Amino acid sequence: MVYDGGADQSAVGVQLPIVQSKRVANIGEARLSLDGQDYFAAAIKITPGRNPLFASFVVIAQPQSLAASAAAGDLAKRLLEAGGAALVVAMLLILLVSRSMTRPLTQLASAAEDIAAGNYARRVSIKGQDELGLLGSAFNRMAEAVERARKAQRDFLANVSHELKTPLTSLIGFSQALVDGSLLSDVERTRAASIVHEESERVLRMAQELLDLARVEAGSISMHITAVDLRGQLEQELEMVRPRGSARRLTLELNAPDDIPPVAADPERLHQVLDNLLDNAVKYAPEGAIVNAVARLGGGSVEAVVSNAVGSHRPDPDRMFDRFYRADPSRSAAAGGVGLGLAISRELVAAMKGRLWADFDETGNLRVHLTLPAARQMEKKAEPAAPAAVA
Repeated sequence: MVYDGGADQSAVGVQLPIVQSKRVANIGEARLSLDGQDYFAAAIKITPGRNPLFASFVVIAQPQSLAASAAAGDLAKRLLEAGGAALVVAMLLILLVSRSMTRPLTQLASAAEDIAAGNYARRVSIKGQDELGLLGSAFNRMAEAVERARKAQRDFLANVSHELKTPLTSLIGFSQALVDGSLLSDVERTRAASIVHEESERVLRMAQELLDLARVEAGSISMHITAVDLRGQLEQELEMVRPRGSARRLTLELNAPDDIPPVAADPERLHQVLDNLLDNAVKYAPEGAIVNAVARLGGGSVEAVVSNAVGSHRPDPDRMFDRFYRADPSRSAAAGGVGLGLAISRELVAAMKGRLWADFDETGNLRVHLTLPAARQMEKKAEPAAPAAVA
């Protein structure tokens, strides 16, 4: 040993025995031992230029403990550097992910506040197939439904105000004439009393529709389900609207086999539904058209279909059963109601476990379909279980 990096120079002149060695390229590596302490050593061969037969070696040795400490320190440094870099990357990823999530949530919160403030046209621009995209689509559908409901409510209030104004004006005018004695003849007084009676019934009819709708929507309407002869009910309803149909030169037809089974329904509510369907058909069919009522059995249900041609105002089958909808908004309440009859009918049919919908046939006629469970299905469900045999 010609040089010792230690302060005491204790290894100078000492021969280091080689414990293990190997050769890599032009560098020899050896493991040495001195006084029980292991060394790592590296030897580089130096060949003299004058006599290539003799060579010298430069050997560098370091205690294994120092080498391990240096390696551990270097490893710790590299681990700290790698950990710091990973932390920075993780923070950036968290920031990006949080922004990608909070931005649409902030947009949803802002849109919800706008809708709560009355801006029902507000929508969000959140797209995608992930949960946030689905939430954005659901929010827009909700906003559209709220906007439609608000518009329908405004239209309803405007229609009711307008339609109530006419009969109330007539009631006030003719009742005042009866009170102050300005109507001198019996004919005039009788006519005034008749108008007061008709307009009073008209207002009462509108109020009853509103009350029925409120009760149906609240689920407080009672149902007394029993077996009802649908064919006989259709015949009765057709006879009731036949005078109005004759006044408009309409042909009323019924096509129903005699063996149609009874349906499970509330008789009064079924009468209300059928009366509404046939009354609408008679009112809105063009003069001279055919109003056709059909009853048929399909599976465990009985279907009734009321069809008629339509005039210039073609109704929208998808909106016909919406509250306050009228195909011809210009028609007065006396002729077309305020658009609550079909909405009430749909709720009543649903309460009787049936279904009510509309479409157009291949000739362009409007068809309103009513399906109700057959009464025999109801009887089967109501049959008690057979008593168990007793040994």
